[in-house]
Amino acid sequence: MMADMFASAFPSFTPHWEVWGLVFAIACGGIYVARVIGPKVVDPGTPVVSHRQVVSFWAALAFMTAATVWPLHDIAEQRLYSGHMFQHLVLTMVVPPLLLLSCPTWLAELFVASGGRLWRIVRVLATPILAFSLFNAFNMLSHMQQFVNTSVSNGPFHFIAHVLFVVTALIMWLPVCGPWPELRLSIPGQMVYLFAQSILPTLPAAWLWLSHSPVYDAYDQPIRLWGITVMDDQAAAGLIMKVIEAAYLWGIIGVLFFRWAARHHNADREGLYLTERQILEWEEGERGGLDGSPVDAPRTAPPS
Repeated sequence: MMADMFASAFPSFTPHWEVWGLVFAIACGGIYVARVIGPKVVDPGTPVVSHRQVVSFWAALAFMTAATVWPLHDIAEQRLYSGHMFQHLVLTMVVPPLLLLSCPTWLAELFVASGGRLWRIVRVLATPILAFSLFNAFNMLSHMQQFVNTSVSNGPFHFIAHVLFVVTALIMWLPVCGPWPELRLSIPGQMVYLFAQSILPTLPAAWLWLSHSPVYDAYDQPIRLWGITVMDDQAAAGLIMKVIEAAYLWGIIGVLFFRWAARHHNADREGLYLTERQILEWEEGERGGLDGSPVDAPRTAPPS
């Protein structure tokens, strides 16, 4: 009997060919850029992409695929709001930074020429306050009851919402790991920025935790997957939104801090006085697979 109940509650298999088609197109585009365009653009003898960029690209595609096909997508859309929140966590906190980390600077500059109109737009969007506000404003909007109920029942609206989630998340991550070094915050600035990002979800998470009745009609269904009640589902969604997302971001902050401290320690040991911008460039050199040498670093500290 339990097996029959599980089978009736679990969403039936759906292939989602549109997702596989999109993933295939992105994969082919990435291979074409690396194999055909890159060698024509970069200097001879210079790697077109680094090993880390290749790994980031395929990891981004893997996470994006897992989040948007059966079973997670169907569970998120038909059964559990907590699945919906986990899906959004992957699409906004995992996929976008991996995509940005996979993009070499030469490719970004090829599509967005420095000094052009599109460059000016990107530069404005990458302003930390604006990037932070755009993402979180849409994130707050996405928790409204009418938004969620419409997203579940209307396929085109649901698709557009996911596109906007990824686009606003890409903008939000630009000051942290965008392909243009001049648009990124210093490493301490990145840590503060991500810490602020970890705090804001407290508001919608608390709304879900403290609610004494189902918030979203679309998820208040008699058929309950794995016996999870609608109230437990809401609480789990709040847990994912606040605790798991915060732990994930704080983990990134921890990695940034130790890398930043290591850069300063190595610079001090070599007798170099580096500004935070030079520390960031040194870190960029490591990330891109270059030699990691800071630019124009004086050999001694300035007089106090």
